[in-house]
Amino acid sequence: MITWGISAGFHDAALSVIDGNKILFAAHSERYSHAKHDKDIGYGILGEALRHGEPSAISYYERPWLKKTRQLYAGQYQDAFSLSDITVRRYLKSVAPAFALNHSPSYHHQSHHLSHAAAAFQTSPFTKATVVIIDAIGEWDTISIYGAEYRIKEGVSTATYKPLWKQRYPHSIGLFYTAMTAKVGLRPLDEEYILMGMAGYGKSTYANTFLKTYIRDQQKSTFTMNLHAGIPEDTFPADADEYDIAASAQRVAERLIQQVMLKAAAFGWSDNLAYSGGVALNCSANRHLGQYFKNIWLMPNPGDAGSSLGAAALVTKEQLDWQGPFLGTRIYGAYPVQQLITALTTDKIVGVANGRAEFGPRALGNRSLLADPRGPEIKDKVNEIKRRQQFRPFAPVILEEHVSTYFEMPVGFSVSPYMQVTAKCKFPELFPAIVHVDGTSRVQTVPRDCRSGIRQLLEKWYTLTNCPMLLNTSLNIRGEPMVNTREDANRFEKEYGVKVFS
Repeated sequence: MITWGISAGFHDAALSVIDGNKILFAAHSERYSHAKHDKDIGYGILGEALRHGEPSAISYYERPWLKKTRQLYAGQYQDAFSLSDITVRRYLKSVAPAFALNHSPSYHHQSHHLSHAAAAFQTSPFTKATVVIIDAIGEWDTISIYGAEYRIKEGVSTATYKPLWKQRYPHSIGLFYTAMTAKVGLRPLDEEYILMGMAGYGKSTYANTFLKTYIRDQQKSTFTMNLHAGIPEDTFPADADEYDIAASAQRVAERLIQQVMLKAAAFGWSDNLAYSGGVALNCSANRHLGQYFKNIWLMPNPGDAGSSLGAAALVTKEQLDWQGPFLGTRIYGAYPVQQLITALTTDKIVGVANGRAEFGPRALGNRSLLADPRGPEIKDKVNEIKRRQQFRPFAPVILEEHVSTYFEMPVGFSVSPYMQVTAKCKFPELFPAIVHVDGTSRVQTVPRDCRSGIRQLLEKWYTLTNCPMLLNTSLNIRGEPMVNTREDANRFEKEYGVKVFS
């Protein structure tokens, strides 16, 4: 049975297609519309989804009516009284009125946090796990802890979820971090990752002030005020250093996340952790997770877009056959290993757009801008190409078997295939392009069975240079999402003068 999962209406819309336990397709709406963080499903992504067959069921990632009660409470009256999104059927009609199916599917609406939980647990290798969700806000929930396991019902293994603990709006770690993002002049719900990068340059001068001013109870993750409206102007001096604000916000967020993980571990449900929600994208905070759980799974798309896959999985209730994150639009052809090697040895920087696009916010080898990590000038050149702030760090992609030689991986993370945790670089002077100011790198490890040709490229690069890693960042035009098609890659070449091979 083909099932669609949809997350949309707020930000980062996505659509996933599964057939039983097989993931046929999963992609971001923004890659088709070129509107970054596009909140709506459009004809482009709908058309590609239909190539895999018409759905028998369509599952939406949250419950619109319940969400509207929270919007009323929060004073978001325009959103609360809009009726275009009260059901997934009505939503699709409003955003794509010409869209029609030959057969009428069944329609389902899931809990926002349960969609996150299913995306985490049902893609994981675990048969039993503690599931933790931390984000800005769902319908009402902001933190959830579930005990998840597969149980045999009528001879069929079925995913089940037992709620263990929840925190509700307006108490939210995610809203705190988003408010701090806005406070330093960055775009909320977009540039939180920049705030995380800024933290490495600052001192946590205001961490205690934040804790005293905003946090009522660290163990319960309760706040003294609703930060949905932002940070009050008089929190710190007008001349406060933005990097110190970032470092302080990061320190407080990490402390609060650690309290949630302590609580989750204390239930004793499982030593396996499946972690999701937008806050799970905080790579610096993730390095502490191994203190609380023995085995850790973070799917590569833990934000709302990934919940499209969770919403579909909640209908089938099966453990998904997770084969990796390359689930989107396909650019056909063999991975251009030799062309990339030639360009790397001459130009030092090159793009690749090949195979199926990554499902998640990070380029993992199929829509990547790659560079030699050893040159002292490379970081500035790549930042110049992408027109980013010069302080922004880049990630290394490395052959999995070499990671322990070059990086001190945190407890619980012997590997990091989806670039989800920071690690200390043992030889920062040798690889200045991929080491942040604090000596860490956001590592991506590539196993031998990787479904991207990035593995073969790294093997050949290592043979030629004795360097088992490359700098890896997303292939995108400034202000736009990652390249999706060959036509997008051509636009990137024209805009930046960097060759992109397919």
